[in-house]
Amino acid sequence: MTKKTKILLAEDDENLGRLLHTFLVNKGFDAVLAENGKIAFRYFGDGGIDFCIFDVMMPEMDGFTLAKEIRETDKKVPILFLTAKSMKEDKLEGFNLGADDYLTKPFSMEELLARITAILRRIEPNTHAESELLTIGTIQYDPESRVLHLNEGSKKLTTKENELLHLLVKNENEILDRNATLRLIWGDDNYFNGRSMDVYIAKLRKLLKEDPAIEIMNVHGKGFKLVVK
Repeated sequence: MTKKTKILLAEDDENLGRLLHTFLVNKGFDAVLAENGKIAFRYFGDGGIDFCIFDVMMPEMDGFTLAKEIRETDKKVPILFLTAKSMKEDKLEGFNLGADDYLTKPFSMEELLARITAILRRIEPNTHAESELLTIGTIQYDPESRVLHLNEGSKKLTTKENELLHLLVKNENEILDRNATLRLIWGDDNYFNGRSMDVYIAKLRKLLKEDPAIEIMNVHGKGFKLVVK
């Protein structure tokens, strides 16, 4: 059975949000509705999101800020913005933040579906990558079942180990921002959570050491980078 595309929908208009959510579910998507950007960011941190639809103007955290936070830890997940504005500057800002498309209200549901379908078709080779085995050097990694396949046998990762490793793998050879990662996985980038993350990084280094080509580098003042030589 093919895994449903999971869409994170962030829309503060209660009626429109419910309408869009129902439409997406009826069209066969696994949709999650958040009424503001802060809640949406928390849902994204739970993992498994394949596609994002964000209203630009929202309380707590607007759509642009939400997208910027997500792009710190995930450069590839598709993002489509919904906005009541049609100003060129707003569209440029959205695309500069890594948006895949833009839809100005009011819009038809069928137009929204067409945009989603077009974006998913473009990224089809990468869709549902989470349910497949990933390769880190010579090590096989299954993020969905949280398992690392090592020479000494399979190792089941804890939830946080898995979330951290998955972010590193998705951002291989790119800097993973320390504070953004803390906010995404731990919910807060305070000192104590930072120390906790350092412990998890050390654990992951120990697990991956069987392949000397794999390195999790500290990038001073910024974060970490997974490098496979």
